[in-house]
Amino acid sequence: MRTSLAGIVLVLALVAAGCGGGGSSPNTTTTNGGGNGNGEASKPAAQVLADAAKAASAATSLRLSGQVNAGAQKIGLDLSIASGKGATGSITLKGAKVDIVVIGSKGYMKGGADFWTRYVGQSSSALVSLLAGKWIAFPTTTPQFAGFTAFTNTQGLFAKLRKAGGKVTSNGATTFKGQSVVSINGGPSNGTLYVANSGTPYPVALVKTGGGAGEIDFSDWGATVTLTAPSGAVNFSQLAGG
Repeated sequence: MRTSLAGIVLVLALVAAGCGGGGSSPNTTTTNGGGNGNGEASKPAAQVLADAAKAASAATSLRLSGQVNAGAQKIGLDLSIASGKGATGSITLKGAKVDIVVIGSKGYMKGGADFWTRYVGQSSSALVSLLAGKWIAFPTTTPQFAGFTAFTNTQGLFAKLRKAGGKVTSNGATTFKGQSVVSINGGPSNGTLYVANSGTPYPVALVKTGGGAGEIDFSDWGATVTLTAPSGAVNFSQLAGG
């Protein structure tokens, strides 16, 4: 394929692994103190990151949603993840949506002609016709799609929170979209991580401004995620002549 979907999907893993200062979000409001929180607002930034990483890694599931920019390309995400088991949802690339299901070592995706034209090329119109609108099955170990496995393990997705490079600082308690959070900032090339300031200190959102701007929200921690293999999926290697 002309563009590796695996590489595009891994952009999220890189974004989610970073944290630091890119400025505050317009959806935040500074508050005074942590109130009846979980104690994270009074901790050093590095400890808040460690607590968030521990909570996220132990979670059985979560939902990722939002949009990130990779160069000139906007990537929209809406994925529900069952840690170590799989994921289901969609990714939108330059306005072209592709539905995704990952179950263990097996992956499935369905995109329209607009999606496949961009990622196999306009010169492959016959292949685009075969792929468009169909559920395509593939092993997650194939080079084109291996990056989808980055979403099936919350431990891997958040591991780098424990080893955030550079200087990170805590801005203390604030609110993000009405939720009490702790704001963690760092280097200028990274983003602002918001961590829950009540209950379990799960990551709430990662916001980046400037280059690579975007926002990823983390929600539905521990919710049930149903993974169902699409019926009638066609093997990608057979369609592609691989």
